[in-house]
Amino acid sequence: MIEKDKINKIHLGDAYQLIKLLPDKSVDLIVTDPPYLMKGLKTNQKVYSKLCKNIVARDTELYSANIVNGYNIDILNEFVRVLKNINCYIWCNKAQIISYLDFFVKQHKCKFEILIWNKSNPVPAYNHNYLTDKEYCLYFKNGGYCQPQSYVDAKTVFYEPINVTDKKLFKHPTIKPLKFIKTLISNSSKLGDLILDPFMGSGTTAVASLELGRQFIGFEYNSKYHTIANNRINGTNANGQTSFLLR
Repeated sequence: MIEKDKINKIHLGDAYQLIKLLPDKSVDLIVTDPPYLMKGLKTNQKVYSKLCKNIVARDTELYSANIVNGYNIDILNEFVRVLKNINCYIWCNKAQIISYLDFFVKQHKCKFEILIWNKSNPVPAYNHNYLTDKEYCLYFKNGGYCQPQSYVDAKTVFYEPINVTDKKLFKHPTIKPLKFIKTLISNSSKLGDLILDPFMGSGTTAVASLELGRQFIGFEYNSKYHTIANNRINGTNANGQTSFLLR
């Protein structure tokens, strides 16, 4: 078991090392949003700068946060180790899908689902490519729990605009809508279960877990986001304003 003083906390440090401190089969569900692999982003900036200043600003923000070079997927072995049964949601972009399927489906014989955030207001630039109007969330389970309680909760496509408001409140360029994360946690865990997010970012998984009566444990390497996330679960946004909503 994990010591009580480690639970319902966001720990500052390297996820690759901190996860090794967790006992085997101690976690009920993983919900996480690791760095995406975004090849060629700087090259595209030269083209996009002529089309839309917002794209350049977005890409600069992503580089500044150091979340465009992917991550070492060897940590997935630790995911499997700490989970009671394989039961995890991982946000990703198109470039990462095959490696996840190879690991979870080919190696670990998991069932999988592909959920999609369909953005109703994508940046209007395509330049001989399709719009960046969606993000993927892969769900893998092998003995894991998945029990949506309604027709809406069972849908695999989320229709929602880019959440500009949350970005302003919590200063994270890839923040996911809280209601999405709450749906995932509600569908695949029970009251009192322990949710792990090794790449906590601005704290969305922590907030969702608390609001749903789950426990959580999180890791965040960036001290700026670690502070923002901890303030957020205490009801304060990145601008120092206190809200009656955790969001």
